[in-house]
Amino acid sequence: MHNLWAPWRMEYILSDKTTGCFLCEAVEADDDEKALVVCRRDGCFCVMNKYPYNNGHLLIAPYAHKADLGDLTEDEMLGLMRLTRDAQSALRKQMAPHGFNLGVNLGEAAGAGLPGHFHIHIVPRWSGDTSFISVLSGTRVTPQSLEDLWRSLRGHLA
Repeated sequence: MHNLWAPWRMEYILSDKTTGCFLCEAVEADDDEKALVVCRRDGCFCVMNKYPYNNGHLLIAPYAHKADLGDLTEDEMLGLMRLTRDAQSALRKQMAPHGFNLGVNLGEAAGAGLPGHFHIHIVPRWSGDTSFISVLSGTRVTPQSLEDLWRSLRGHLA
């Protein structure tokens, strides 16, 4: 029997998920690197997912704490889509993925882990990234630290 250790997941498993909004906390953070905020633009920002589905998983969100697409202004929607485009381009240049999943989960029933603050997921994908280890053991292997990826993406989106 072999063990694959992922000790950073314990922080998430044990964390209190009932209080606060991590996106609002990221907006208010004084240290973008510590908060994993890659880029700030008018009305929206790009933040790395601290517990990614795949290496390079980014979230694009408005500064304003709004739950639904219908709550967003025209300027917020345009800003979100422009930043989504630019972040996807930065990921393509930096990581050369074979494809992307872009998604929005509205409401807990749709899988939203944070149903109160609208955000768009950008998940880079590679052929075979759902390898035997994901299928057989429900485990993902993330080959790059969040800090290293933050530094490289920051340069592309600054």
